[in-house]
Amino acid sequence: MVKIDVLYFEGCPNHEPTTALVRDVVQSLGLDATIREVEVRDADEAKRLRFFGSPTIQVNGQDVDPNVRARFDYSFSCRMYGGSGSPPRALVERALREGTGR
Repeated sequence: MVKIDVLYFEGCPNHEPTTALVRDVVQSLGLDATIREVEVRDADEAKRLRFFGSPTIQVNGQDVDPNVRARFDYSFSCRMYGGSGSPPRALVERALREGTGR
């Protein structure tokens, strides 16, 4: 079973669309997954949870974006994925396939 965390802060306009995207990708790939929504409340939690801004998706503890996995500039802020506040579907699909060995 794959474990997916959607980390966000209260009031983030991209939290719900991103969670819906994750659920849709899980369903379309036919995965057995646990999806948790985790509210990040301050900068200390951001650092502890390896939060790169709201929303952040982690698959089995790894960020969906391989380009940030070696970084340590955690931030209690909004996160941008290119020009969008939600990650591209292809990035989520790739991370879930990687996380499940598919």
